[in-house]
Amino acid sequence: MTRTDTPPAWDERTQLTTFLDYARDTARAKCEGVSAENARRAPLPGSPLMTLSGLISHLRWVEYWWFQVVFLGEEDEGPWTEEDPDREMRIAVDIPLPDLLREYADQSARYRDLVAANDLDTRAKRTIRDGRHVDLRWILLHLTEETARHNGHLDIIRELVDGTTGV
Repeated sequence: MTRTDTPPAWDERTQLTTFLDYARDTARAKCEGVSAENARRAPLPGSPLMTLSGLISHLRWVEYWWFQVVFLGEEDEGPWTEEDPDREMRIAVDIPLPDLLREYADQSARYRDLVAANDLDTRAKRTIRDGRHVDLRWILLHLTEETARHNGHLDIIRELVDGTTGV
């Protein structure tokens, strides 16, 4: 896995974006070298959607939700529905993992540009569940937390499907 060099001084934006990029890179690294079959395996009996493919798809769509729908206020065109709120994880097993990883990386690059073009204090166009308009800083922190949490899931799933353990 490629690690970002530590700059001599970190301003707030650098800290937020570096840690999110590190979490994203870690998620992709957890999937390196996995077979197509193992990318679709759900080894936890109580979590049939917990696959490597499903988690990468989820991370991709979570970023879409927070940046495009909440922050920019765009229409929600995500794959989920009221009847199937986790559909992004369900349909991922039919998409080759390299395609999911590429989509995630390409989208991350676009969102890096979006973040660079906006002040961290810029408020989201849409509210979150409690009615607040969070700022871009909050979204970056939330996505870092979300991605890091799912990196733990990726670690566990990867070890269960093929024995590979991470750092």
